[in-house]
Amino acid sequence: MDYQVELVARAFFEAEHDDFLWDSEAELVREEFREYARNAISLLDEDIGVLLLALQRATAEEHPERSRAAA
Repeated sequence: MDYQVELVARAFFEAEHDDFLWDSEAELVREEFREYARNAISLLDEDIGVLLLALQRATAEEHPERSRAAA
């Protein structure tokens, strides 16, 4: 799984569904958001680096245990 796609897909999902957990969602739904993410990444092209950096920082602030696990 492409980390960038997963990061953007999770952000889209969480922006739309603040009452649900990404990890608990059906694979079909997650794949739909991954497709949205792929499209957004493709449209942003060169500017995607700025978005990904912001998403990584936001994820680290919301879920510090993920940052430690990735390190």
